[in-house]
Amino acid sequence: MAEHGQAAGAAQGTERAEEPEQAARDTVEQALKDAELEWESPEPGTYVAKLPGTRKLSTTCSLIVGKHTLSLNAFVVRRPDENHEAVYRWLLERNLRLYGVSYAIDRLGDVYLAGRIPLAAVTADEVDRLLGAVLENADGSFNTLLELGFAASIRKEYAWRVSRGESTRNLEAFAHLTGADKPAASDD
Repeated sequence: MAEHGQAAGAAQGTERAEEPEQAARDTVEQALKDAELEWESPEPGTYVAKLPGTRKLSTTCSLIVGKHTLSLNAFVVRRPDENHEAVYRWLLERNLRLYGVSYAIDRLGDVYLAGRIPLAAVTADEVDRLLGAVLENADGSFNTLLELGFAASIRKEYAWRVSRGESTRNLEAFAHLTGADKPAASDD
């Protein structure tokens, strides 16, 4: 009899452990639906959402409901071509002002936003806040990060497009780097 009681108790413990995970999954799914985002769930408890942007076309954010936490991760920009110290310093200084997420770099030097909260804190409002923080800090800082870490590439791209007569419209935000903000010299 004692064994049966222990087995039943263990089964109840497993069910209770799954309850917060399932509640968090349901909450994340509802928050993604309410936000009207494009998203998919490649496996139970894993969600990949596409956040639309204005500077960066979109930011892909993954959310994973684990046994104890909801974690999220979003790619911001690849490893800077130049000025690494200034880029990473800017990211670290910015981390002091962020809510729920922080900038991180992977082993290649690519920049991400990462966050983690306990399952007990997972509410629709909190998921919305976290997604907002990701969007604000991936999209809102995108041009600054490009200016700091890719200025030479931007100049080369601009010169190449001008030489071929191609559109430079999506480089207008960087006119101060390319010289396009200065009036053309006249031949008078």
